[in-house]
Amino acid sequence: MFEDGMPEGAMSPRFSRMAALADQYLMAENTVADGGHVRTIAAGHYTVAGLSRHVRLGEFVAHRSSTGIHLGEVVRVEPELTYVCPIEPGEPIGIHDTVIRKGAFRIAPSDSWCGRTINSLGEPIDGLGPLTAGMESRSISNTAPPSMTRKRVETGFKTGVRAIDIFSPLCLGQRLGIFAGSGVGKSTLLSMLARANAFDKVVIALVGERGREVREFIEDTLGPHMQKSIAIVATSDESPMLRKMAPLSAITIAEHFRDQGDNVLLIVDSVTRFAHAIREVATASGEPPIARGYPASVFTELPRLLERAGPGPEGTGTITAIISILVDGDNHNDPIADSTRGILDGHIVLQRSLAEEGRYPPIDPLASVSRLARKAWTPDQEKLVSRLKALVHRYEETRDLRLIGGYRQGSDADLDMAVRQVPIIYDILKQTPGERPSADAFTDLATALKNGSAASIQPPRAK
Repeated sequence: MFEDGMPEGAMSPRFSRMAALADQYLMAENTVADGGHVRTIAAGHYTVAGLSRHVRLGEFVAHRSSTGIHLGEVVRVEPELTYVCPIEPGEPIGIHDTVIRKGAFRIAPSDSWCGRTINSLGEPIDGLGPLTAGMESRSISNTAPPSMTRKRVETGFKTGVRAIDIFSPLCLGQRLGIFAGSGVGKSTLLSMLARANAFDKVVIALVGERGREVREFIEDTLGPHMQKSIAIVATSDESPMLRKMAPLSAITIAEHFRDQGDNVLLIVDSVTRFAHAIREVATASGEPPIARGYPASVFTELPRLLERAGPGPEGTGTITAIISILVDGDNHNDPIADSTRGILDGHIVLQRSLAEEGRYPPIDPLASVSRLARKAWTPDQEKLVSRLKALVHRYEETRDLRLIGGYRQGSDADLDMAVRQVPIIYDILKQTPGERPSADAFTDLATALKNGSAASIQPPRAK
């Protein structure tokens, strides 16, 4: 019993009113907050007066309008005005509307998110109900772990794609780029890599993709693997802010699982559209271009994103990042391709000419490089691959000679071997998404070369 003879668990009217008032004023919208008001409105951004002393670049603000509360990111700060890019397209903004500082944007990943499809804000878009927030919220603008605290990359793994496992093998914690023009097969190759069995979790960021392909990729490509996967989607018709945030949210989720000790596969398709989104936001804030229309902030944000992937500190797992880079006009030296190539631990080059010949995946084995290949190969495999590359190079450099009839068998032993074996090698490298992944690419290659045909080792179709 409490005082005044009231039963235990009951509360007097006076204390009930006090508790209700306390709850009301503890709500976020009633706490003291830094704020300002909208001063000017332009296409892609608006300015706020009264916030410049309280906000930092990259922080988020909340804009109150007649339709509710909408988020925006601070992209420029001047003594009197703060420039904000709205997160949602078509946000209703009026002069003198109230804008409140919210700080860094945070999400709270959880194991229960596996199997779900979400947007850049961490909200479900698959119609399967609300998400359960994790115990710890994380800023999507985290920095990479200090370099000297990270584990070394030592362990190779099989992707199931023979052209990669033979010529450019990968390791857990590696960061790989897939470089290709539009329509060559980047997304198809990524879908094949997403089914690798070496990972505990798979996090996929689909940035600027066609809306019709999202469900197709998730349901048809991932299939049962979706149960250990999370997809973050920002389609091409969404705002540049949402397209910019999608890879940041994806890698933040990957970091959550890495810190639990999981080996995580992070797929970003594509980082070029991430760069395009940054360019749109930077242009709206008045940042000048420096390289083929790209502002300096693009070349700051790319390494910040990519360096967050890789091995974690001791006692944690790894993030293996496989990202696609769309090269403009099949020019593999455009600014985005050139910048990312220098950051990544390897690159797979897809050639349109190979796709036109019907060789899928159209991977160029001579132009593709894995900087960690020696940690995945055995010494004998390394010697074999070196010999195979020499044969492929010899075969390709004499293509014109053979077409005009200038080649005579027996005049060059190396060329004779290349003519016999390279077509078999090319045949063994062909794979489709419908085939079961290769369990051992070198065994498949040896069997094909021994039998003189790749037909003897074609695996059954994936179920």
